[in-house]
Amino acid sequence: MMSLAPETPLLAVRDLWAGIDGKTILKGVNLVVRPGEVHAIMGRNGSGKSTLAHVLMGHPAYEVTRGDVFLDGRDLRDLDVTERARAGLFLGFQYPVAIPGVPVTGFLRAALRARRSGGSESADVPVREFRRTLLGAMREAGIPEDFASRPVNEGFSGGEKKRLEVLQMLMLKPRLAILDETDSGLDIDALKAVADGINRGIAAGIGVLLITHYQRILDHVKPDVVHVFLDGRVALSGGPEVARELEERGYEWLEAPGEAVNPASLGTR
Repeated sequence: MMSLAPETPLLAVRDLWAGIDGKTILKGVNLVVRPGEVHAIMGRNGSGKSTLAHVLMGHPAYEVTRGDVFLDGRDLRDLDVTERARAGLFLGFQYPVAIPGVPVTGFLRAALRARRSGGSESADVPVREFRRTLLGAMREAGIPEDFASRPVNEGFSGGEKKRLEVLQMLMLKPRLAILDETDSGLDIDALKAVADGINRGIAAGIGVLLITHYQRILDHVKPDVVHVFLDGRVALSGGPEVARELEERGYEWLEAPGEAVNPASLGTR
């Protein structure tokens, strides 16, 4: 198998238009994430951030009317959710759901089997290997061992749910992790723990698309690029200074008629 050319993006989104229930939400999104990069996406509620996450992952309720999405040069348009996950996409949910009666260990082992072997039962993950991998990932995420025997997200605090999302990422080792408001509802200690887990994933080579409303997580997870969504489009892209500017000024300054913003000029006042 030929190796990828160095210039092949990890993720390439080109003129993406998509919506749900007949309503167009994404209106020509262009986005390129290269291997090893961390991209933050910010914007008001309803600007299209979470819609982008669901569309990239292949949520069947969303309809793509125009545009292309490539992962490692592979066209994702005809792949369903499971196939996209096996190709290396991971979605950390804003509101993780509980799965009563299913222990974390069983859930993660089934997910790891599907990720590694395409779902083949004949290529199961040996128990000793799985336990070694799980305990190592739990140490990296700062999660106690008794966490593994609990039912998935049942009775979990908000911080525990988000830490389980990070644990899944560390176990599955995707090519690109899409983290949808992973910082929402976290206190300071939980935020630091979750950010530390994300950084461990980045150090292991996982690309990250981090959707957030707030600068605070970007103090711990350093983005290479920050994109600002307005009305279903990328209105501005720049470095970490873009997030700091939004924290100070909000979004109205980006909506001024005829306003052209040079990212290099931000934070210089």
